[in-house]
Amino acid sequence: MSSIEEICIEAEERMEKTISLLGDHLKGVRTGRANTGLVDSIRVEYYGSPTPLKQLARLSTPEPQQILIQPFDQTAIGDIVKAIQTSPLGLTPVSDNKVIRLNIPSLSVEQRKKLEARVKELAEEARISIRNIRRDANKHADTSMADKALTEDDHDKCKEEVQDLTKKFEGKVNEIAEKKAAEILQD
Repeated sequence: MSSIEEICIEAEERMEKTISLLGDHLKGVRTGRANTGLVDSIRVEYYGSPTPLKQLARLSTPEPQQILIQPFDQTAIGDIVKAIQTSPLGLTPVSDNKVIRLNIPSLSVEQRKKLEARVKELAEEARISIRNIRRDANKHADTSMADKALTEDDHDKCKEEVQDLTKKFEGKVNEIAEKKAAEILQD
């Protein structure tokens, strides 16, 4: 048995997770400026297990077009370089066996358009996820009504609240995607 509040709270929590995941995915999408978010989740094979780069090194952006990676363990430099080279970023790391520098080249118009399309793809995936959460919440409400846990009026109210949540979170997705697309397109 579930109440309107329980159904809506669960749906809202799941939608929040979707927004958070979208934010994480968008951190990894390049803009014209250096951003440690591009590399912090790259997995480095470290002592036999894939470890996020941000756990192995201090990441900083000393210049607008450069990321500086200072490994905590100097023996991991080769593994970090290899992980960056095999990542989909397409960047070439420069190492002096103490630190690794990543120079972020300016994006061409064509690259910007591709990245903008990727942002739109990620945003659409998030919207689909939110709609699936709405569908699940509505099924939950239908089941609760069938089990006599919700009245017909409560059922209708629950579906309205879930729809309001859906609109709110789809708006957040659009806002986040537009902001990221603007970052990519600006010089």
